Amino acid sequence: MTAPLLAVEGLTTEFATKAGILRAVNGVSFEVARGEVMGLVGESGSGKTVTGFSILGLIDPPGRVTGGSVRLDGQELVGLPGGAMRAIRGKRIAMVFQDPAMTLNPVLSIGTQMGLAIRAHANMSEAKARQHMAAVLTRVGIPDAARRLDAFPHQFSGGMRQRVAIAMALLHAPDLIIADEPTTALDVSIQAQILAEVKSLVAETGMAMIWISHDLATVSSLAHRIAVMYAGRIVEQGPAVAVLRQPRHRYTSGLLASLPSRAQPGAELVQIPGAPPSLTALPPGCAFAPRCPRADRACETLPAMTREGQRVHACHHPVEAGEAA
Repeated sequence: MTAPLLAVEGLTTEFATKAGILRAVNGVSFEVARGEVMGLVGESGSGKTVTGFSILGLIDPPGRVTGGSVRLDGQELVGLPGGAMRAIRGKRIAMVFQDPAMTLNPVLSIGTQMGLAIRAHANMSEAKARQHMAAVLTRVGIPDAARRLDAFPHQFSGGMRQRVAIAMALLHAPDLIIADEPTTALDVSIQAQILAEVKSLVAETGMAMIWISHDLATVSSLAHRIAVMYAGRIVEQGPAVAVLRQPRHRYTSGLLASLPSRAQPGAELVQIPGAPPSLTALPPGCAFAPRCPRADRACETLPAMTREGQRVHACHHPVEAGEAA
């Protein structure tokens, strides 16, 4: 069996707060293969973005990774010295952030910013660097790319700025890209274009991708595998088609049931009752139990991960085949 490109095992990240220790990522484990897109989904505050930052070593005090392992092609990244991690960050693992307006420096041209990213990991002449930058911009759908290198971020639309952010992540042909809700602020038609381009890039280059999102509809059109997070833990994981067609965890089922596309015309939209718990005061046992219609005394103990073929879930009362969401 081929070894995974990225193997995350028992990853735990904590923040020291006045209210106590906040465990934003709590024993998270998953693998990503080359050429695979893994969707990491869940409500805001579930720990998705902190998981991505933890993989890249971008957790600042008062936060810190307190346990677990992150291996890239067998190389351990947790505890790697700063210089060694900087050599990997941007070259072998790149990140696309949610808001390109915050990612891009408004007073520097696109070419200047991309040039800085190139020089961080490669020794390239200015002429060759401009040629490479223009080629990457063209690849992500920026027209007249050579000329647009001299433009500034405010001269691009929101969709074009996000394409630029993706292009910067692609400059060094990384093995893995972590994309943190990169299409959330874009309209549906631009989302569709960028998703199509991302799928094409993954197919052409063989790179792996972790697509972080709260939008199951978006993830369903892109991901090969899905991992569902709740209150810092992964509660269900498996092939995208299997998870979306027959969820096993009650939280996954609730997310799918609340999709507007599943509602009958004129009917009220379904919603998961209540709100996610505070990560500094989690309920005993299953964190989803206070919002789950099926919860009982058994849910006062933490459910173990149950494996079913290529799927795993952590639920005392998994959804059965044919059961209504």
